[in-house]
Amino acid sequence: MIDPLPDTHPPILALFQKRIDGDDALLQLAALRFKEAGLGPEFYAETPEELERLLRFKPTPEVPATVHLPRWINLFDENSRALVLDFANNFKNRIFGIIIHDQSELSVSFDNYLTVLSGLESQLRSIRGSPYLFIEYAAGLEPDLFIELFRASHSLERVSSCIDIGHLGLWQARRVYSAKYPGKDVCALKPTDAGLQDVIGNVQEAVSAALAEVLRVTSEIGSLGKRVHYHLHDAHLLSTLSPFGVADHLSFLDKIMLPFEYMGGRSLDLMFGPCGLSRIIAKALESPGPAHVSFTLEIHPVEGRLPLGDASYLFHHWRDKGNAERMNFWLSVLCKNYRLVSDAIKANSNVKSLMKNEEKQ
Repeated sequence: MIDPLPDTHPPILALFQKRIDGDDALLQLAALRFKEAGLGPEFYAETPEELERLLRFKPTPEVPATVHLPRWINLFDENSRALVLDFANNFKNRIFGIIIHDQSELSVSFDNYLTVLSGLESQLRSIRGSPYLFIEYAAGLEPDLFIELFRASHSLERVSSCIDIGHLGLWQARRVYSAKYPGKDVCALKPTDAGLQDVIGNVQEAVSAALAEVLRVTSEIGSLGKRVHYHLHDAHLLSTLSPFGVADHLSFLDKIMLPFEYMGGRSLDLMFGPCGLSRIIAKALESPGPAHVSFTLEIHPVEGRLPLGDASYLFHHWRDKGNAERMNFWLSVLCKNYRLVSDAIKANSNVKSLMKNEEKQ
């Protein structure tokens, strides 16, 4: 069976990157804010050398950490598999997870993909202290195919799933909208579009359908008894908030502003919001249990500035501290969302006792 992580509650991590122009003082600032909050880092690295450098900024030695490998990783490719194993060998006992994206080829090469995973499982198990390999829902597969992948590989202990709730929610919302408007990409709509007012009700209906699908997939995969990692972020079909042009990776506290009135207001709730997030966390803790899940807040930078306060000393060598204040603001958003996740976990009052019972098994 899967072995529990040594913690008093499921690990909560967040993106640990610059994503804002500047030198390594930005990473020092991130380390400070993560340490204050109790957040673990999810690093992004293309090579073991890059991760080695980033680990110097780990907030504390004992905090759990993961690494997200680049999008181009293709498990059908021998070089990609070798890179995954390089990370596992170099960072055994130092990180608990390696995250890679799933692949659209799964729909036509399902059995071959299972064979590849079985081979990786054998090699990972030969590495004492190997991190888990988490395969993230990211390529827009039918969710049932993603579920079937882990049902078919339920015996693999070191290979499991990463449920990205934003990616999954957007898939469902687009599916619901396209059923009414075949051939129309709802994500092409923007709040300022002239015709939006005519379809806004159907847009919101599609957005509202996402939560039930995320809960379903969470329940189905959780019931398999495998460790599960979650990427947590909000989304909306109309969002223009991300600086990277995507409709997700949003804070659970955001709103979508409208240039017209709808349902008595000029803003829209996001796909999940704090209440939806709380329901997802509760479902994740229910099965396979709190000792076998972990969470990363995968929220992109948002525009805003926050004075550096006690961290000003990190930037004495900067003449213009604008980007430092932008980084500080983004980190404050991550910390606010961390509190939402932490509160949702605490709301499940039996988490600690459940974890103790699972650790004894």
